Amino acid sequence: MSETNPRGGTVDDAEIAKFEAMAAEWWDPSGKFKPLHMLNPCRLDYITAQIAGHFARDLSSRLPFEGLRLLDIGCGGGLLCEPMARLGAEVVGVDAAPRNIPVAEIHAAQSGLAIDYRVGTAEALAATGERFDVVLNMEVVEHVADPPAYLAACSALLRPGGLHICSTLNRNAKSFVMGIVGAEWVMRWLPKGTHDWQKFITPDELSALLRSAGLTPVDRTGMVFNPVQWTWSLSDRDLSVNYVTAAVKPEA
Repeated sequence: MSETNPRGGTVDDAEIAKFEAMAAEWWDPSGKFKPLHMLNPCRLDYITAQIAGHFARDLSSRLPFEGLRLLDIGCGGGLLCEPMARLGAEVVGVDAAPRNIPVAEIHAAQSGLAIDYRVGTAEALAATGERFDVVLNMEVVEHVADPPAYLAACSALLRPGGLHICSTLNRNAKSFVMGIVGAEWVMRWLPKGTHDWQKFITPDELSALLRSAGLTPVDRTGMVFNPVQWTWSLSDRDLSVNYVTAAVKPEA
């Protein structure tokens, strides 16, 4: 049974210890989330460049994203939220998986970062009327039941002139081999069944969905894995498997 704890509220220390152990795993670059850690620098390069370009920010300044309110949908353990907070953004992280939020909160506290983490969905948050300058929507759209409705909620969460960044997987034979057979069956980077190839979205399909949601696509770029160097990089030409897009909500 939980008792009143000096740290505040009715905190169960045994449960906190479990979440702390999970936090260590989420942030272990050699652990079960190694593939995400490998991809993260590539994602961050794209995200920071797009935000800086769109809002005319100098990435060499101390807090280049100060004054920007940013939402990370499907934030997990906070691998994107924390760098965005360090760059000065006011960050809200939302995840529909309840266990992820305490993990993210604990690691942010350990890192001395103030991040507003919440359990929830894009649709529920949009219904509250909250608005953001930037919405990050990374590797989520291929998992939702209704992509048009989901992207409409993402659009509603943006202020006019706001920036939406979305990454997903293309749908073709190569993406099945790389994203399903390679990542899940051979390398075992992800549990089998993590992805449904039929729910992958081609770049043209995503562009059409974004336009239908009231957003204007402004960029799309591939994220390419090099199996020799064991690294990820951005590519203007190769969108055959993983890719990321930027879209803007028009001014009212």
